[in-house]
Amino acid sequence: MRVSNKRDSTHEHSVIPLNIYDETAPLRSVVLGIAENNGPAPSVESCYDPKSREHVLAGTYPKESDMIKEMNAVAAMLEKYGVTVYRPEIIADYNQIFSRDIGLVIDDIFIKSNILPDRMHELSALNYLIDQMPADKVITPPKEVHVEGGDVIVWHDHLFIGAYYGEDYPDYITARTNLAAIEFFKETFPRKNVVSFNLAKSNTDAKNNALHLDCCFQPVGIDKAVLFKGGFLIEEEYRYLRDFFGPDNVFELTRQEMYEMNSNFFSISPDVVISERNFTRLNAWLRAQGITVEEVPYAEIAKQEGLLRCSTLPLYRESKR
Repeated sequence: MRVSNKRDSTHEHSVIPLNIYDETAPLRSVVLGIAENNGPAPSVESCYDPKSREHVLAGTYPKESDMIKEMNAVAAMLEKYGVTVYRPEIIADYNQIFSRDIGLVIDDIFIKSNILPDRMHELSALNYLIDQMPADKVITPPKEVHVEGGDVIVWHDHLFIGAYYGEDYPDYITARTNLAAIEFFKETFPRKNVVSFNLAKSNTDAKNNALHLDCCFQPVGIDKAVLFKGGFLIEEEYRYLRDFFGPDNVFELTRQEMYEMNSNFFSISPDVVISERNFTRLNAWLRAQGITVEEVPYAEIAKQEGLLRCSTLPLYRESKR
């Protein structure tokens, strides 16, 4: 495994290849967030999500040293499977754990996310990588398009996109992807079937908040999925996903499992996933489907309403188009 968070001067003209056609094909390169120099616990007023807010109020917000250990366990697991791992350049006293939010790859295109204004510096920490991507393959959406990578799930010729449809969208700090993003993806990827989902949002109650689509849904293996019905405001949209994969291929989460972020595991290949070690019921089901489950500790990072998929930004998977 090559682990890097600096431009390699011997590869000034190298090109970082991009290829993401689905969520589970064999992974070859990924950006893993970083917990070093994460800064102090935020104030209640500055929390980006209700779960972080909950732990700040309870005095149980995760310690930097614990989060570093958890992310190192993931890096070691990726090393085991020969994945090239890139890390963001470190910004002092800044949370850079959730790399999924700040960019995404669809097919061979890298899209810079329009994220919360307070988080915009996170993207600059990837400039050393973006500068090595083909310039015509890097897209910055228009300012009116709000999108974070956790809301976008690439599945062959489908793009599943979580959003919030309400006119009160500006009132929710937990609403990260808007309707303008849906139109942007339809226009940018006209050959894709873009399917959107109206997600449940709460600024104060983590058990009633689907921060991103991958907090209530994720494909796994070749034809299966993990799903939480309560994350969807429109039951017909939930049923669409259940029927798309087939009820017998869907693992239905409880509200408590959703709150614990069970849907936010990470696929290394169709038959290998990294999952939190405490996800007993989910991990048993995955193994029953013939999938190898590599368990890691990630419960401290989960206190920020993000888990394994949230902290990984895949750049290249070995999938055919």
